Amino acid sequence: MPDLLARTREICQIFEIKPAHSKGQNFLINENIYDDIIKVAELSADDIVLEIGPGLGFLTAKLASRVKRVIAVELDEKLAGYLQVGIDSQGIENVDIINENILDFNLDAYFKAQGLPGRYKIVANLPYNISSIFLRRFLTAEHKPEALILMLQKEVAERIVAVPPAMSVLAVSVQYYAAAKIIRTVKAGNFWPEPKVDSAIIRIELKTGVTNAKIEKDFFRMVKIGFSSKRKMLKNNLAAGLRIEPKEVNEILSKTGIKASARAEDLFLEDWQKLFAALAPFMV
Repeated sequence: MPDLLARTREICQIFEIKPAHSKGQNFLINENIYDDIIKVAELSADDIVLEIGPGLGFLTAKLASRVKRVIAVELDEKLAGYLQVGIDSQGIENVDIINENILDFNLDAYFKAQGLPGRYKIVANLPYNISSIFLRRFLTAEHKPEALILMLQKEVAERIVAVPPAMSVLAVSVQYYAAAKIIRTVKAGNFWPEPKVDSAIIRIELKTGVTNAKIEKDFFRMVKIGFSSKRKMLKNNLAAGLRIEPKEVNEILSKTGIKASARAEDLFLEDWQKLFAALAPFMV
C-alpha cells in the first residue's frame, strides 16, 4: 500500500491534481483490492467494460489487459487528461477515455458509432452522491449491463442487499431487477484522501427476461406509496395513496398473506409482487 500511496501522491503533485471531496475523489491505494475487483468481475477477452470514475487509471490498465475494450468515463477534465497521457505512455490501445458526466453519457450512441456488440459490464468506484440515480438509470435502461461491480459507501451497499425488517425503496428497486451480493468491506484507510466512511465491493447481476415499462412504472408507484410514511402501517399508506377503503386493503393483505400490522420495510420483494398483482385493478 505505501508504494501505491507514494505513486498516487506523486502523480497528483506533478499534474496538480487536487482530490475534490465534492466529486467523491478518494483514490484507492491498495493493490490487493484492485485485484479483488478484477476477480469479482469475472472478465473474459471478449468483454466490454464501462468503467466509471477511473481516477488515476490503476484499475483501468488492469481491465485493459483482460478485456476487448474499456470505456473509461471520467467527469474531471484534469483527471481525464492525465488518464489519456498515462494510457498512451503504456501503449494501451483498447481504452477510450470519455471526459463526460456518466449521467449524461449516451452509451447507445457510442456503441452504435463504434460498431460494438450490445453486451457489457460496468466496473465503477462510484461517488457516493450519485449512487442511487446511477443505479436507477442503468437498471432501468433499455440497454442494460450484464453485471455491475461497484465500490459503494458501505451503508448504501447494505441497504441494497437488505432483507426485512430493513427494506427500503432502494432495496426493492435493485432486487426487482437484479441479484446483489456484498463481496467485501473496504476500510476507509485504503483510500487517499481517507474518506469518513467505509466502502464495500458489491456485485449486481441483472436478471434476464422481458420487461414491461407500464407494469414497472405502476409497480414502483405502489412501492413508493407503501413507503410514503415510515411511521404508518402499510395498509394506511396504501389506502390513502390509492384511495381504497381501509377494509378493502385489509382484505387484500389477508389474501396475499401479509399481516395487517406490517410496515413497508417488513415485506420481501416477493410480497410486493403478490401485493401488486392483487392491487393491479386499483393502479389507474
